[in-house]
Amino acid sequence: MKLRLHLFEFEDQAWFPSVIRAGMMDYLRFMTSHLGIYQPLVPVLREALQQTQQLHVLELGAGAGGGTDGVARALGQLPGLADLRVTLTDLYPQPSAWQSIRESSGGQIDYEITPVDATAVPAHLTGFRTIFSAFHHFTPAAAEAILADAVRQGAGIGVFEGAGKHWHEILLAWTILPIMQVMATPFMPPFRLSRLFFTFIIPLIPFCTIWDGTVSILRMYPTDRLLALACKADLGGKFEWRAGKVKHWSGSQVTYLVGWPKKA
Repeated sequence: MKLRLHLFEFEDQAWFPSVIRAGMMDYLRFMTSHLGIYQPLVPVLREALQQTQQLHVLELGAGAGGGTDGVARALGQLPGLADLRVTLTDLYPQPSAWQSIRESSGGQIDYEITPVDATAVPAHLTGFRTIFSAFHHFTPAAAEAILADAVRQGAGIGVFEGAGKHWHEILLAWTILPIMQVMATPFMPPFRLSRLFFTFIIPLIPFCTIWDGTVSILRMYPTDRLLALACKADLGGKFEWRAGKVKHWSGSQVTYLVGWPKKA
């Protein structure tokens, strides 16, 4: 699917009730972690870390987390990456959600409590930059600015989306995934009465999740657009860029763009 429509998502709206947003983020974090959506990216990230000689991953736009924990554990078990560390950041930090991730990771994953703008990352926050499930939220101008900031600071970067941008993924968002959401809701940590109420009594959380999931796929950048954004952000040709898709065990795909400074 080459079509890209920048429609609105509920979770992006300032007026959107935080209790509904929290329920949606809980679900996305739970499913991403338990289904291992980003596990196929381990070889891609391993090469990127080797190319940049980094043992620190700086996750931008981390939201409620959930994209990195399983991948970080898998990477940490590989030769030479036992000391890998991850720092979660966001323009709107969520330390209450990140605290449990830090504890369950045994300290491998930490977080930055101050706001971090992905288009202008403070120089003291170093490491290989990643963006999981969030790059589609940015307009082309903002997406290009994120990549340009990485080039300007000589920081490797990878952007990852948990879909391959196919029409059948929209069908899944309307059918199978809502059923999975309803079934999983009682078991999602942390326990929230509000999540149960707005799932089973007034089903705003499932409805908004279906809408945002559909729009997310329509907003995703296909691989050729990702490379085009990278080329515009890197007019001097300082970085090596790669884009592609890898297959998840379920048959779905994960889309990626990675870039790092060329060796002299």
